[in-house]
Amino acid sequence: MDSVEKGAATSVSNPRGRPSRGRPPKLQRNSRGGQGRGVEKPPHLAALILARGGSKGIPLKNIKHLAGVPLIGWVLRAALDSGVFQSVWVSTDHDEIENVAKQFGAQVHRRSSEASKDSSTSLDAIIEFLNYHNEVDIVGNIQATSPCLHPTDLQKVAEMIREEGYDSVFSVVRRHQFRWGEIQKGAKRPRRQDWDGELYENGSFYFAKRHLIEMGYLQGGKMAYYEMRAEHSVDIDVDIDWPIAEQRVLRFGYFGKEKLKEIKLFVCNIDGCLTNGHIYVSGDQKEIISYDVKDAIGISLLKKSGIEVRLISERACSKQTLSSLKLDCKMEVSVPDKLAVVDEWRKEMGLCWKEVAYLGNEVSDEECLKKAGLSGVPADACAAAQKAVGYICKSYGGRGALREFAEHVFLLMEKDHYLEIDHSLSQIFSKCK
Repeated sequence: MDSVEKGAATSVSNPRGRPSRGRPPKLQRNSRGGQGRGVEKPPHLAALILARGGSKGIPLKNIKHLAGVPLIGWVLRAALDSGVFQSVWVSTDHDEIENVAKQFGAQVHRRSSEASKDSSTSLDAIIEFLNYHNEVDIVGNIQATSPCLHPTDLQKVAEMIREEGYDSVFSVVRRHQFRWGEIQKGAKRPRRQDWDGELYENGSFYFAKRHLIEMGYLQGGKMAYYEMRAEHSVDIDVDIDWPIAEQRVLRFGYFGKEKLKEIKLFVCNIDGCLTNGHIYVSGDQKEIISYDVKDAIGISLLKKSGIEVRLISERACSKQTLSSLKLDCKMEVSVPDKLAVVDEWRKEMGLCWKEVAYLGNEVSDEECLKKAGLSGVPADACAAAQKAVGYICKSYGGRGALREFAEHVFLLMEKDHYLEIDHSLSQIFSKCK
């Protein structure tokens, strides 16, 4: 169902980050791209995401969590999984952004202070990157704030550059918005269905060959646009965009190569996930803990959906206290090796790890988080646990994190169901043609 259009572009408005220098010249093929030099290795295509730390609209927005994932992580996942780039880079001046980029598997170019000013353009940062990387022949400049980008878009654009000989390709989206100017007489307004709409640059990506960039252009030479699906065209500039983008990415975002299996077992760490980790001791030495009713409802919803819920703790929790919570879940406490216990549970149920969802918050949860089909942590989980997961809750442990992660599981399973229907319909329609 990919709705893709591509076309030669003869005139475009000035892209973000490109200084106006008049019309770029038509380019002649040179030997750098591998043409005219006999049999040589293919040109080096590098993905480059620009992510400085000084964002004014939303502080450090490039690593702010969107639907449980750092914003930049969405485009890095798409770029890496596309398989068309010889290298994937993040250009940044900020330590935290560098750490997140490396966590997702990208290489990092430390941008100079000169190319990190508020007045610096994207082109300035790209040229600086090329000055340090002579091996790169083509740059795919991907916008960090386009979280609904899919690998298939990048694969098709790479083919346009490599196979069809384009010097530059940029992304657009089709919009059906009527523009008005002052008129002397009445104007005929077409019906929406009778009008093809107009193409707008959406800023998701700009691909260009080195020699074009070194002349000061991201668009020029043999140039084409690539039309993205409207639902994949999301850009985040200010805070008000965030909740809208979050809903869009949950519905239309790219979640990885592996197909999601139906979750059959949901495991939650007790201390710091089901509870907030606080332990109160009464005068008669009895342990008192608290939990959020929202999380109890989350457990109930999971069980009603046919998902087995089990609780685990490395601490010697009071079973009497836990049973008083009346959650009706199997529990294991005083567990020195959580991975071994959860592995035994999933074998007992005849499941693979992809059918397990795990909510943890400590170093002792790390291996389970890495193996589970879906993994999550509360907002206040330790750094090691946060690095091991696919979803970071907005809620704290004992304050709704379990319910939030349960809803995330439901949403992804529903999304996967609709994708299967979409794929089946596509096959039916293709046979009818």
